[in-house]
Amino acid sequence: MEDLKLMTDCECMCILQSKPISIEKDEQNELILSSQHSTCDNLQLLLKRAWIISTELTRIAQKLEKNRWQRVHSMTVRVNCHVRSMINEYNTFTRSSSEEMHQLEKLLIDKCSEFTAFTERCLQTEDKEILKSMKSCVNETLTTVAQYFGQLIELVLTQEAQNLLRQIELSGSLYITESAISSLFSLAQEGAHLCRIIAKEGGVVALFKICRQDCFRCLYPQTLRTLASVCCVEEGMHQLEKVDGILCLADILTDTSHSEATHAEAAAVIAQITSPHLTFTQHLSSFLENMEEIVTALVKLCQEASSGEVFLLASAALANITFFDTMACEILLQLNAMKILLAACSDKRIVDTPYSRDQVVTILANMSVLDQCASEIIQGNGVQLLMEMLFEKSSSGNPAEAAACERVQQKSAVTLARLSRDPEVADAAVKLSCIPRLIKLCRSPTERNNSDSVLVACLAALRRLAVMSPDGLEDSDFQQLVKPRLVDSFLLCTNMEESFV
Repeated sequence: MEDLKLMTDCECMCILQSKPISIEKDEQNELILSSQHSTCDNLQLLLKRAWIISTELTRIAQKLEKNRWQRVHSMTVRVNCHVRSMINEYNTFTRSSSEEMHQLEKLLIDKCSEFTAFTERCLQTEDKEILKSMKSCVNETLTTVAQYFGQLIELVLTQEAQNLLRQIELSGSLYITESAISSLFSLAQEGAHLCRIIAKEGGVVALFKICRQDCFRCLYPQTLRTLASVCCVEEGMHQLEKVDGILCLADILTDTSHSEATHAEAAAVIAQITSPHLTFTQHLSSFLENMEEIVTALVKLCQEASSGEVFLLASAALANITFFDTMACEILLQLNAMKILLAACSDKRIVDTPYSRDQVVTILANMSVLDQCASEIIQGNGVQLLMEMLFEKSSSGNPAEAAACERVQQKSAVTLARLSRDPEVADAAVKLSCIPRLIKLCRSPTERNNSDSVLVACLAALRRLAVMSPDGLEDSDFQQLVKPRLVDSFLLCTNMEESFV
């Protein structure tokens, strides 16, 4: 319905928007048809319009393949209107278009007009051979329109990013800087492509410059949140490395005079740049130099967190750090992190979602490779917590939450399997009835949300516990879940999902 408003608007208002109603420049602002609340609102409108045009161009290509000339022409007319409206709307809220921009606008409008005229001629021809020869020209024109359109949008977004960054760098005003950072954050939320544009235009450099000025301390949380968004792309990481961004983050995290909100947002940037899903890790060399300081500050943040959100950000950063260096696990052990995390899990106000429990159990799973970890788990009643995590279930049915619950079940089983090499941990797990729960997770697909990864982890944990306590299993369970090769037991359990009705 929201898209429909834009589509009908442009069709009926295109002619009016193309003509000035008043020649007096002072009255220009009163004649803007689109919302004029802020740069951010205008960019949102522009991006919506761009999305509609992009969708229409794709549909034209599809109709052209099927030789639906009537539809091709009507859609071409609609795209022509949308393009003109988009250009007019953009020119009403920007006063500094470059010469290159004006040239591209003219090229695009001319090519759209040519495209419309072309498809109109195709409508007037019924000769299939002529239409066939014209089809390649129409395709070529469509490709050119799409190319010019892409270049124009890229230029517009680059120019807007440049304007916002100029405001951030040159303005001494707190209000203007805050507004520009807010708009930049909104822009970064539109996806990786916009983050690349911001990074290429020096966005990371400008934002870290703010984070190094005491006069902008109240803007640190907002600035760091924007940095976390922009640093999801490789270009952002390169910029972060160039300006010693990791050192700056370490300074912020270890400075006790900063607010908890600032520390939490700095933790969010750390979580982003250490994400195991990222394929580019060249920035991590400088991270290792500051790792002990950062890990110490993050553990402290987990311990003193006043809300679930702060704990989630700090624990997510710690979880990611434990993936890429075992030294991090050793530092965590020295800092009594295990005790702090286990204590936090008993506070439902702090660890209040499957997402937080996912971070905690990730840290426990990665730390469990260390031999000293077993005694810490026993002392902190960690086996009981791992047992509870095997019962993790989504209450809302939300797909993201269900996936987090699966990860909690899987990682708790992995942690149990690793720790059960210690007889004391295995004994505690058996006494807490871990074996019956693991068997149920293996045999009942609904208990594990049909997850294969949970099944594999549970089979591994069950086999480890069965070695330590063979009396805890019935013969049928032993014959099916422990004795065969792991892959055979896996296939047996996955086949239980099949219906023979």
